Amino acid sequence: MENEKTQTKSKTENNLEVGERIRLLRINQKRTLQEVADSCDLSKSMISKIENNKTIPSVATLVKIASTLGTTISGLLEQDGWNKAIVTSRKEAVDKLVKTEKGYLIFPYASEYHQKKMQPFLFVARKGEVIPHQLSHDGEEFVFVVEGEMKMQVGDTEYILKTGDSLYFNALQKHGIIPITDEVSYIDIFV
Repeated sequence: MENEKTQTKSKTENNLEVGERIRLLRINQKRTLQEVADSCDLSKSMISKIENNKTIPSVATLVKIASTLGTTISGLLEQDGWNKAIVTSRKEAVDKLVKTEKGYLIFPYASEYHQKKMQPFLFVARKGEVIPHQLSHDGEEFVFVVEGEMKMQVGDTEYILKTGDSLYFNALQKHGIIPITDEVSYIDIFV
C-alpha cells in the first residue's frame, strides 16, 4: 500500500512539472492561453487543463506545444539532470505509465536528462481503449514492438508489426496505431 502511494505521488509530481514548465514558458514569453491554443490548433480550455494538470496530453499535443513555445518535447519533459546516464528499470517504467486523452498509456524515458536530441517513450495500447486517430508532426520516429501486435498506418500504407518488428518514418506523414492483440507495448523514439 505504501508503494502505491509513492507511485501515485511520483506520477503527480511529474505531471505537475510538465504543466508548470508549459505555463512558465508561456508566461515568460508574455503569451496568452488563447495565443498558444490557436498556434497548436487546440482550445484555450485544453491548454489550461494541461497547464493545471487536469489532463495528460498526447505526445503529438506535446510536440505542438513545444514547437509553439520554441522548445523541444524533451525540454518540456526534462527535470534537473544534465548529461548524466539515466537508468530506468522495467518496473519503474510500467509503474509510472500514465493514460493520455487518446487512450494509450505512456512513459517518457530519461525525462530528467537535459537537452536530449531524441525522446524515447514506452507506449502500451489496449484493444478497445485507444481512440482511433492519425496525427502528424515535425521530426522522425522509430517504433519497436516489445510485445504484442498492432496495425500502424503511415501515410497511405498500413503495416502489421509484431513482437521484435520495427518501423522508421518521417513523422510529417499522417500516422496512427490500432492494437491487434489485447495489449501491445512498444518503444517510440521521437527525433
